[in-house]
Amino acid sequence: MHVYHLYINLHGKFWPVRLSARTPGFHPGKRGSIPLRATFNLNMANHKSAIKRIRQTETARLRNKLQHKTARNSMKKLKESSKKDAKKMLPAVLSMIDKLAKNNIIHKNKSANLKSKMSKHVNGL
Repeated sequence: MHVYHLYINLHGKFWPVRLSARTPGFHPGKRGSIPLRATFNLNMANHKSAIKRIRQTETARLRNKLQHKTARNSMKKLKESSKKDAKKMLPAVLSMIDKLAKNNIIHKNKSANLKSKMSKHVNGL
């Protein structure tokens, strides 16, 4: 028996849904036969407030991810730069690390370790 896949785009990812002759509502070769089961939503919430909370969480997750990645990239740039440029960049990088800790994106001890490591690197140039 041949297995068909339907890929559904959800949150920027494509999720495979297996369709076979046994899938209710799906008939291979019949035009427009996509079963209701294939048009699914991954959120299991039943309440309006829970659905809203899922949306808010997703937005916050993407924002945190962006801030964390931006800070990591600036740390890499600082490590690769010359002493003069590194001295200029250091306050901005330390500020970024502090903001990550303040918003609970990274732990406060990790931020202290990173700040120490960055300062030590710049002073050692």
